Parts: sequence; structure tokens; C-alpha cells
Amino acid sequence: MSQEEKDLTIKQAQHEVDEWIKTVGVRYFNELTNMAMLTEEVGELARIIARRYGEQSEKESDKNKDLGDEMADVLWVLICLANQTGVDLTEALQKNFEKKSTRDKDRHKNNPKLGS
Repeated sequence: MSQEEKDLTIKQAQHEVDEWIKTVGVRYFNELTNMAMLTEEVGELARIIARRYGEQSEKESDKNKDLGDEMADVLWVLICLANQTGVDLTEALQKNFEKKSTRDKDRHKNNPKLGS
């Protein structure tokens, strides 16, 4: 199987998460539970980044944590929230790119704090 065949679109990911929830996970947790879970997963990701790339020392128990796996946990719960609230993440991301491209087209170029 080629890498291209393994790659998921956002739409495919939303579909696959939905299928997994319905067949293995039984049902979605409610939206408030998933929001709390998203916050928890972001916190776990933040902990690793703060210790691995920030100024805090990395605890022995965090050294073997897989950063990609933690990011995937965040993405999983975000996709669950999108699915259960009827958000098409592909469409939402495309609109977000358009918004940022219009609103911020010169903003970052003109920011002296970002100068090279």
C-alpha cells in the first residue's frame, strides 16, 4: 500500500471516526463530556511540549510519550465533536483559510516582532 493510499482526507477521518464510534465505541459521549475530554487531551499535549521544548525539566515518566500520539488524541476528540455537532471540518477549514488570507494577508508581514 502506497503512502498516498494510507493518507486520510479530513472528510475520510470524520467518516472513519464515526464508523469506529458506532461499531466499537457504542456511542458518542455527550458534547460536554467530549469538550472536557478535549481540554484534558490538550493539557496532556501541552505538558509534553512544555517539558520537551520549554523550560521545564522533562519528567522520566514523560520521556517516552509519543508527541504524535498525543496530537492524534486531540484530533480524535475534535473530530468527535465535529461529527456530533454537524460540522464538516473540510468546509470549516477551507473557510478559515479564506478568512485568514483576507483578514491577515499583510498583518504578519507588517509585524515588526516577526521580522527576520
